Amino acid sequence: MTMLAVFRSRAQTLEYISVLKGNGVPAQAVNTPKEAGVGCGVSAKFEDVFLARARACLAKRNYSSFSGFMKNNGGRFGYL
Repeated sequence: MTMLAVFRSRAQTLEYISVLKGNGVPAQAVNTPKEAGVGCGVSAKFEDVFLARARACLAKRNYSSFSGFMKNNGGRFGYL
């Protein structure tokens, strides 16, 4: 299932994607869905099997603009 890491900062989103890839998580930048309610417009997309690794990568850094993880539930995204 598709997951998103939502940030309020484009720069932090892109840095996080780089960190994910460096830790073996296939990730890419995608448009943030309106359900997120944040203004950056870019989120990190990855598959749910990598959620534990994605959380570990997040914990290693101080991302002040992180809003949360969202999961695709039947075509719509919702926060975990």
